[in-house]
Amino acid sequence: MTVSDKVTVTAGRRHYVQLGITLVVLVAAGAILAAHRATLDSGTDQLAAADGEWLVLACFATVATWVCAAVAQQGAVVERLPRGRLVAAQFAACAANHILPAGAGASLVNLRFLTRCGLSTRRSATALAVKAAAGGIVRCGLGVIVLAVSPGAVPLSGRAPHVLILAPVAAATVVPAVLASSRLRRAVGRAVTDVREVHRSRGRAGALWGGSVAFALLHAAVVVAVVHALGLTLPTSHVVMAYLVASGAAALLPTPGGLGSLDAALAFALTAAGAPGQTAISAVIGYRLLTGWLPMAPGLLVLGLLARRSAL
Repeated sequence: MTVSDKVTVTAGRRHYVQLGITLVVLVAAGAILAAHRATLDSGTDQLAAADGEWLVLACFATVATWVCAAVAQQGAVVERLPRGRLVAAQFAACAANHILPAGAGASLVNLRFLTRCGLSTRRSATALAVKAAAGGIVRCGLGVIVLAVSPGAVPLSGRAPHVLILAPVAAATVVPAVLASSRLRRAVGRAVTDVREVHRSRGRAGALWGGSVAFALLHAAVVVAVVHALGLTLPTSHVVMAYLVASGAAALLPTPGGLGSLDAALAFALTAAGAPGQTAISAVIGYRLLTGWLPMAPGLLVLGLLARRSAL
C-alpha cells in the first residue's frame, strides 16, 4: 500500500468516526427532546411572548458577528481581501457550518474563498488555523476575565461545577496527546510562524484579535439579549460565562454547528446560573433561531451566488 493510499484510508476512517459521533450525539439529543417534549413546548410558548425590542437587539448582534468574523479573517492574512465578498463568505460559511460537522462547513467555504483570492492551499489552511487558534484563546481569556471580575459567575456548589469544568480539563488532557502527531506538530509550527508574521503588523494583529474578541462577545450578547427578552434577571456575567463554557464544551463534539452539543451545554449552563429549566430552553431556542436556523436559507443562497460568480 502506497503512502497516498494509507492517507486516504486514514482520512476515510476519520470521516466515519466523526460521522458516527455526530449520529450518536444527534440521536441522544433527539431522545432528550422527546423525553422533555412538554418542557420544550412550554419554552417555545415563552419565546413567542418575549420582548420584541430585546430580540431586535439580538438580531443586530447576530449580523455583527459575520462582520467581526470577516475582520478576524482579514487579520490572519497579508493580502487585502475584497471586503464585500469576505463578509458574504462569512455569512455563507455560517449556513454551511450547520450542515457539516465540527466546523467543516465554515472551514471549507473559507478555504475555497481564500484560494480563489490567490492564496495557496497551504497558506489558506494556515490562515484558518491562526483564526481558529485566536478564537479559542480569546474564549479562554474572556472566561478568566469574567471570573476575575465576577467570581460568582460559576456556581461553586452542587454537581454543576464538575460538569462546567469538564470541557477545559478534557481539552487540557487531549490537546497535548493530539499534538504529539508529527504532522500536526508541523502544522502547528507553520501556524506559529504565521502568528509571528501577523504580529509584525499592528493593523493585522488588531484585526485578528479585535475581530475574535468582538465575535465571541457578540455571540454572548445574543444570548444575553434573548435572556432579557424572556424577562430573566440573571446577571450578565453569569450569562456570558454560560455561553463561553457551553461553546467550549460543544467544540469537543463534532456535530453540525454544535447542534445538540451546544444546545444541551448552553441549556445546562443557564440552568446552573439560575434560570428555570423551561426558560433556559426558550433562551437556547431563541439563540438557535437567530444565529443558525433563520439565516440558513439566505446563507445557502449567498453560498450558491458566490459559487456562481467564481468567488468560491
